[in-house]
Formats: sequence, C-alpha cells, structure tokens
Amino acid sequence: MPSIDIIVPQSAPRLWQDVVIRRLRADGYDVAVLHATGSAGCPAMVNAILALERRVFRRTIPGLATPVSAIPASPRRGSAALRLDLVGNAPPSDIPTIALRFDNSPFDVSITQVVAAGRLPVIEAVLDGKTVVGRAWPMIDRRESVALGIEDVLARAITLIVSTVRAFTESRLAFGEPFSEAPSKDSLTAVGFASAYLAGSLPRLGREAIRRTRFRHAHWRVGYRFTDAPGVAATCTLGDGWSVLPDDGDHFYADPFAFQWHGQNFLFVEDYPHATGKAVISVVPFDVDGRPQAPRCVLEEPHHLSYPQVFERDGSIWMLPEASASGKLTLYRSVEFPDRWVAEAVLIEGEISDATLLDHGGRLWLFATNRDGYGSTSDTLVVFHASSLAGPWTPHPLNPILIDRRMARPGGAFIRCENDRIFLPVQDGTLGYGGGLGLSELLELNDQTVRLSEPRPIAADGDWPYPKIHTLNRSGRLEVIDGIAAVRK
Repeated sequence: MPSIDIIVPQSAPRLWQDVVIRRLRADGYDVAVLHATGSAGCPAMVNAILALERRVFRRTIPGLATPVSAIPASPRRGSAALRLDLVGNAPPSDIPTIALRFDNSPFDVSITQVVAAGRLPVIEAVLDGKTVVGRAWPMIDRRESVALGIEDVLARAITLIVSTVRAFTESRLAFGEPFSEAPSKDSLTAVGFASAYLAGSLPRLGREAIRRTRFRHAHWRVGYRFTDAPGVAATCTLGDGWSVLPDDGDHFYADPFAFQWHGQNFLFVEDYPHATGKAVISVVPFDVDGRPQAPRCVLEEPHHLSYPQVFERDGSIWMLPEASASGKLTLYRSVEFPDRWVAEAVLIEGEISDATLLDHGGRLWLFATNRDGYGSTSDTLVVFHASSLAGPWTPHPLNPILIDRRMARPGGAFIRCENDRIFLPVQDGTLGYGGGLGLSELLELNDQTVRLSEPRPIAADGDWPYPKIHTLNRSGRLEVIDGIAAVRK
C-alpha cells in the first residue's frame, strides 16, 4: 500500500482526525503523521455547550468533535504518494494533496455554526485546491442538537476521506468540476455561534422537548389500497383511495411489504410497541373482500426488527428484515407460511439498514445503507452482489456508492416497469428522517459501475392524511405506504 502523509493539528486535535488515521492504518496504508501549527479550534464556550448537550442526550462516549490530548507525529517508511490535509491550511506541496471543505470552509469547526443555524452542510474532497474529487451530503438525525448534528457530519467526513483515498490508490478518482475558493459562509466565533445557537438550535431543542412531553417520539401508520390503476410508481403522486391500518396508539405499524400467496393478500409490517422500544415483524392477512384481519406477530428476536421484505425464490418464501441492531443481515426462510420463520444464513456483517434485493443481469444484488461505524444510518449507500441467495455476498468495489441524505436509503422493493426500466424508492432525509420519498431509476449496474438517477419526488397529493412517507410497495392490486403521525401520549 502507498505511503500517505496525514497533517493534523499539533495542539488539541480532534477525535475524528485520529479515527481517520486508525482507519487508514487498519486498511494497510503506510501512514506518517505530520503536525501543523495555528489550526482553527473551538472557543471554550462552544466546547462547553457541546459537552453539556452530550450529557443531556446521555452520550457517554467521546464525540468525534472532542479534542484529544495529542496525535503523536510518526515517520513513514517510503516516499509519500499522497497528502491528507486534515487541518485545512497546510502549505502547498509537490505531493498530491486532498483536503476537505465543509460548506466551502477549510476548517471542520465551521460546521458547528452551520449546524447551530439549522443548515445542512455539504462536504467536498478537493485535490490540490483545484478539483472536487468527492462530495457528501450528510444526514443529520437529531436536528435539535448541535453536538449530535456535528457527530453525523464528521462521521461522513471520515467516510468520504477514506473512500477518496481508496479511489486515489486504485486510480479511479472521479474528477468533478473545478473547485473555486469562495468566502466561507461562517467562520466560527463565540459571538457568531451564540447568535446562531440562541436563534436556531435552542428554539428547536425547546420545541422538540415540548413536543415529546405531549406526543409519541415517532408513530407511523400504514396505508393500503386495492387498485387496478398504475399506482404511485407511475404517477409519482399518492392519489386517493387509501385506508389506514388501525392501531391502538400504544404501538405503531411501519415499513409495509405486500405479498400475495395462493390468491390471498398478506401485509408484513414492523410492529413497534412503545412500551418495549423494540419492534417485531407482524403479518396482516386480508380476507376475500379486501378487509384486513388482526395483525399477529410472526418473527421476534432479542433485537429490533423492521423492513420485512418478503419474496419467493427457489421454491421457498423468504424474509430479509432489517436487524442493524444485531450487527448483521440475516435471511429467514418460511417453514409454515406466514407464521413460522427460521434463520437460514447471515448474509452480511455490519450495521446494514433496509437491504433491498434485486435480480439483475444474471446476478443477485443488495442495495442498503451502512452506518460505517459512526453517524446516521440513512446517508451511505452500499451495494453487494452474489450468484445465489445464501451468498457469499461480495461488496461492490465502488462502495460506498454515494453519501447522500436525499437518496441513499432504500424505501421499498425495486419496481420493474413494462418498458424494462427499473426504479428504486428512496428516502429523502432533507426534512428529517421520514421526511419524504422519491423514485430513482437504475441507469447502470455491473461489476464496475452503479448509477442511479436523481430521485423524482413523490407528491403527497390525495386523501392520505400523513404526507411524510418513507416506504412504498406493491404486490398485484395491493399497494401500501406509511406515514408519520402526531399521536398524543
């Protein structure tokens, strides 16, 4: 592996910079650590507020923005093929240099003020100060907290820099538009941060605290309809005719997947009791008149389960639920449909979310998001392929395919149109988790390339009462969606 010079602050480096070094060393790179002086740091008042927020949100481990005592300098064994400027102001060099720009600022601390003001930052990887070679749109899950928002952004800074180094090493950097240095939107000062915090973050935190005293933190509801019309995928509009799967308010249903077997329609859902905080998978059979029967649990594990993708293949019925809390993606086989399922194989290790299966080009593919150790589960798309369902499943060489809160996380099974076009429902986190859904067309998929179109938003026009949706599926005439509802405690 090539040698890399990594430039970090000599005084008060931050944990995310140390994580980058450890990740690259673990990947086998010969890493030399160099020190820079005069790097930007957070005012003491800012660090105090971030530390207080982490205590309020019961985060006991250090955050990625936490200053560490030191990152020791270390030499390399060979001549450097690449420099990483993790400070933002390293001097020019003949060695190719990649640096990050946080909303056009060279300094990572600038995102503190950006997040406090309620904006969603963009991270760019820039080669030699001239060319954009990578870009990330991080998802921020808890927008009422600056400390947790910074965590999500810095997590994707790590993902972006590590994947960009790998692309450089493999001579496959994607050269984008020229980078034009522009004035930073925010330079972090105690006064500027205080203004942004008091005007933006603190009111958001207060509103969220008040909301949680009155309403459930999250409560999803499932919608269904029977239709002969083309449906949501064809129109990109919800339209009319939806019925709400009833719940008693003490638990919710979400992530609906429709499945037809021997002429009968079934609906599989995430079934989340608020009292336990851990979901199971339940099934809702429909009678011959299209009326839903009482939901019943068909799969429970010690960990949270959701996104129950059910499908038929190789003479059996299978379920591929999300179980990211377990640290693995497990395939289940039906032994007595629809009520009994047995674990058949572990397909992938890691915090994999909403893995969605596709049979394409004589091979099986899985599209999913990967938390990559830190941050959100909704912004980093990874793809795997295999020749058979049980695997082995091989990561695509371009992983992560993209880092984008607007389209990384699948929101339902792939949709095949009559003209052989393939679409994937994707979650749009611009307005927060569950904020919207879009359709991305699969433009190219093979061993070397994965290309999806920019998503076309699904309009919430119609009689469905919960416009913030994040799942869409259909089987035959049965079409299903979900939406987040405000339900009082």
